[in-house]
Amino acid sequence: MHFCRLRSAHPNPELTLSGTLILVDQTKFLRVIFDNKLTFLPHIRYLKEKCVKALNLLRVFAHTSCGADQHTLLHLYRSLVRYKLDCGSVVYGSARESYLRILDPIQNHALRLCLGAFRTSPASSMCVQTNEPPLYIRRRMLSIQCNVCNLRRIAAMGLYTLMLEQPISVLDIAPLTCSRRTYGSIDLTVVENSYTSLCT
Repeated sequence: MHFCRLRSAHPNPELTLSGTLILVDQTKFLRVIFDNKLTFLPHIRYLKEKCVKALNLLRVFAHTSCGADQHTLLHLYRSLVRYKLDCGSVVYGSARESYLRILDPIQNHALRLCLGAFRTSPASSMCVQTNEPPLYIRRRMLSIQCNVCNLRRIAAMGLYTLMLEQPISVLDIAPLTCSRRTYGSIDLTVVENSYTSLCT
């Protein structure tokens, strides 16, 4: 697959396997559909189609006469719909805002079913009442959490490498952590929860 965002005419590379052209316009990797322009629009459309099917099941449980209560419906929303929206959001969250807004009506419809609200109810008020952030805020939050976890992992590996080169004990690290100093180029405050497992 050839990723390119050039708008001008340019020849695509010819990739063959046993004489067969294997160049494709889009492919799926780890549940995310990558297109050759990296717009993620095919993935967003596919994601919307999957979530609409899950909303049909949520609509059955939200029946007014024999349906579930609000707490149960919110659990169903988080397990059937929201996890699909969260999966791969760190990757496809770089798409255009106009493309990402395609997914906003899915959450609004789901929260409206959970609360039994009217169609004219504001989306912001439903998010506040259900304690669910808007999708753009949730995508940003998941991206920050992913970056923090990666930084902690990198810092922990760096501290582990330094400990192999120059062994130190937990008693040597503890005063440095309390005073927010660094050991080499590693900030010990970042790996405060990691060095204990590495030393024991």
